Amino acid sequence: MSNSPRTGIAVAGLSLGTALNPLNSSMIAVALVVLRADFGLDVATVTWVITAFYLTSAAGQPLMGRLADRFGPRRLFMLGMGLVAVTCALAPFAPNFALLCVARAFMALGTATAFPSAVVMVAALARQANVKSTRPLGRIQMANTSAAAVGPVVGGLLVSLVGWQALFLINVPLSIAAILLVRRFAPADEGRERGRASELLRDSDIPGILAFLGAMVLVMMALLNVLPAYRWWLLGSGMLLAVLFVWRELRFSPPFLDLRLLGRNRPLLLVYLGFALFSGVYYFAFFGLPQLLQEAGGYDPGIVGLLMLPLAAMSVVVTPLAVRAIDRFGVKRVLIAGVVLLIVASGAMWLLTASFAIPLVFGLTALLGVPYGVVGIASSQGMYLSTRMEERGVAAGIYQTCRYLGAITATVLIGIFYGTGVNQENWGLMVFVMLGLGAVVFVVSLLWREREKT
Repeated sequence: MSNSPRTGIAVAGLSLGTALNPLNSSMIAVALVVLRADFGLDVATVTWVITAFYLTSAAGQPLMGRLADRFGPRRLFMLGMGLVAVTCALAPFAPNFALLCVARAFMALGTATAFPSAVVMVAALARQANVKSTRPLGRIQMANTSAAAVGPVVGGLLVSLVGWQALFLINVPLSIAAILLVRRFAPADEGRERGRASELLRDSDIPGILAFLGAMVLVMMALLNVLPAYRWWLLGSGMLLAVLFVWRELRFSPPFLDLRLLGRNRPLLLVYLGFALFSGVYYFAFFGLPQLLQEAGGYDPGIVGLLMLPLAAMSVVVTPLAVRAIDRFGVKRVLIAGVVLLIVASGAMWLLTASFAIPLVFGLTALLGVPYGVVGIASSQGMYLSTRMEERGVAAGIYQTCRYLGAITATVLIGIFYGTGVNQENWGLMVFVMLGLGAVVFVVSLLWREREKT
């Protein structure tokens, strides 16, 4: 087999693995109401099945990017997919909601290996096929961007036909297929750093990871008012841990989250900030809308999945068009156009305070799919252009962390807004927040410039 077909199959395997993280982040959206009923939960508590996944992904992505740089992306990718297969085979038998959240965390850790590993492998894949790196990178980015949009459709069908357990079981054959394709067709890892397990632990900045995760958990517990009598203690402790995390990362080498990388690279910092805020806007709709349609609109989860289908379809259709537009007009122009569309789509969501008519919902989800595809691709291309080759593994990991920081913020705020009821009035308040965040994304996009080559 010639190199070009081998590369195409390898990219397909990497894309499949890369798709599992965003796919699983969004499939769960249409299962929240079912999980609440099965486990007897309230709105704020059930969001922890999302939050556990995002917290682990947010902490795991930068770490996995650094491990891919140090020890080999192909090896790390297969290890992560193996963890996904085992976890998802066992998760449907979880006897309580707490263990289900633990399973989601392990699944997130396994899927977190995929995107950073794939980005690190791009150069080798391009050399193997004798093509520009933008070709394999574009395909991997398309999988990463479009998978989340397909999630509610797939999730709605699985929940309706089988139950929430199917959301885990579907990952078993997919992760195994990704392992087999990458093992057979991806190029072998180049010479990488080797060392003893004790050295790996010493250099992995475990205190930094724990401080990052602890700060996020404590702040979210305070925002969700999990322990009302200790709310301000939780918030204060979370902020203190955040300060200690920053202090630690600036002093430790190599840090879990390279804050100095952001400090010396303004274009990359703007990409991260804009993408985190964009993700917050998007996941407001992504997780808030299915709950609204099910509880206030009275639609079955399967119907909700179908109502979200235009979002998935438009995102998939628009993504390759956005790639070609970037080649012609540049990243910045396409990014700004996508953000303008995001603001328009967010404002149009207010119409749902008046009606749940199926044609209206279809039109709104289709409209939202356009900026998701455009901004997602433009942001990832901006990240790639704003980063030196030797930093792309950890940069890709931090980029994914920004996605989940935005998603975590959205889920926390959804829990707050819907805490008094999943209804059209509270949805209207959420739309105003989406518009405010969208305006900030627009300003950030105007400020971004492509990093000068050095």
